[in-house]
Amino acid sequence: MNPKVDWFFNKDLPWKEAFAELREIALDSGLTEELKWGHPCYTLNGKNVFLIHGFKDYCAVLFHKGVLLKDDHHILVQQTKDVQSGRQVRFKNVKEITKLAPVLRNYIQQAIEVEKSGKQVPMKKTAEFDMPEEFKQALKQMPELKKAFNALTPGRQRGYLLHFSSAKQVKTREARIEKNVDRILEGLGLDD
Repeated sequence: MNPKVDWFFNKDLPWKEAFAELREIALDSGLTEELKWGHPCYTLNGKNVFLIHGFKDYCAVLFHKGVLLKDDHHILVQQTKDVQSGRQVRFKNVKEITKLAPVLRNYIQQAIEVEKSGKQVPMKKTAEFDMPEEFKQALKQMPELKKAFNALTPGRQRGYLLHFSSAKQVKTREARIEKNVDRILEGLGLDD
């Protein structure tokens, strides 16, 4: 138990009781409890194995390499279509956590074994992501933008491509691109 993480569990949140139950299960794993991205994260030799987080309609355990786990109970959820590696187990109440505790412990052990094995999730290359036509045109019209975009880390490039291409309307895509040109030229990612 890491005292630096206590504040998360002591906050008066809708999932407080569920978080306490999940923490108990997490601590039984023998992993190191840390605070990352404002959430309790459980690590093995500094590598993220899973974290606990909550949303409006559910709380969840997110396995960082969840795509590599054997999901015999069909409880792993891909948060969005663009998430390549992580998978969640979602809960709507403490009763569900209690009922699934043995299964969750098994999945945690699997995740630990995956991390110990050194297995990596084969990630899609940036070139495999859709590039909206509007952004292709902007890169063509502004060579300095193309140079700056190509200098970004692959993760930052993917972030922009996902952000731009997720807009359904041309106007929205164009507005998103225009809004982020200066950030790209400065070498910044969407969240920097």
